Amino acid sequence: MNTIPVLANLLPLILAVFGVLVLLVIGLIFVNFLGLWIQAKAAGTPVSFLNLVFMRFRKVHPATIVNSRITAAKAGLDYTTDQLEAHYLAGGDIINVVLALVAAEKAGISLSFDRACAIDLATKDTGKTVLEAVRTSINPKVIDCPNPTAGITKITAVAKDGIGVNVRARVTVRTNLDRFVGGATEETIIARVGEGIVTSVGSAASYKTVLENPDSISHLVLGKGVDAATAFEILSIDIADVDVADNVGARLQTEQAEADKRVAQAKAEMRRAAAVASEQEMSARTQEMQAKVVEAEATVPMAIAEAFRNGQLGVMDYAKYQNVVADTKMRDSIGDEPNETQS
Repeated sequence: MNTIPVLANLLPLILAVFGVLVLLVIGLIFVNFLGLWIQAKAAGTPVSFLNLVFMRFRKVHPATIVNSRITAAKAGLDYTTDQLEAHYLAGGDIINVVLALVAAEKAGISLSFDRACAIDLATKDTGKTVLEAVRTSINPKVIDCPNPTAGITKITAVAKDGIGVNVRARVTVRTNLDRFVGGATEETIIARVGEGIVTSVGSAASYKTVLENPDSISHLVLGKGVDAATAFEILSIDIADVDVADNVGARLQTEQAEADKRVAQAKAEMRRAAAVASEQEMSARTQEMQAKVVEAEATVPMAIAEAFRNGQLGVMDYAKYQNVVADTKMRDSIGDEPNETQS
């Protein structure tokens, strides 16, 4: 029964504590956002106090938005906090976007806020920024062709007379902001210029023509429109260095002659192997025929014996046969003597 009077006595204390907490929260809010609110108000780009507070709840950094809007306003550009917050929440770098827009405005380059945001998001994972793209559009950059970081310092091309020529070019480009999103990168420019150099030197009747007029390479490459569908516009192509490499035509002819010689040797070896095989085949056939002769000769004594048994051959006939055989051997031995003397 004493609970109600006790609560009645504690109620003022509870209300006082609650009031103090509310004042502390309000004080912290004022401490965190009052400076930004005053800064925006003084710069002529006012932002409501509640909007600054709600930015925290939207996970937006208020100082970044306020400072970016002030920077844009001082350059004569007017963007709402909603536009800046939308790009910030999309993962873009709103500071670089505003600085790029300011630089484009001062240089007289037409660049809208939406396109600047698109370029910033497109270059998010490439290591480049929209500010760098605008600066390159204002101050052109020079690209070496070929790229020395790839380990190649010169492009080698061969003229019609077979003489190789080493060429190194420097390409001056500036960013084409209208084609930056979706446009090809520097690697494409380098590849296309290299292809144009090879084509130009290859169409020359002699390497001397290339050495005498290196600017002919620049004119041909520029005429091919190598910057089409790229993020850059080529301003000039300068041939920094050109010299003679080697006699590629003579080297190729030498290599071709060596290859022809190897082919001829292979064919000759095939013919020799075929001849050896044919010789061995004929030798085998000769031995086969000799074996047949020996086999036939072996049947002669048997036939003589059979003739004796049948009474078809007499003693005198056999004696005459022996005389004929002896006479034949004698004549053969006489015919072989000159050959043995010569050998």
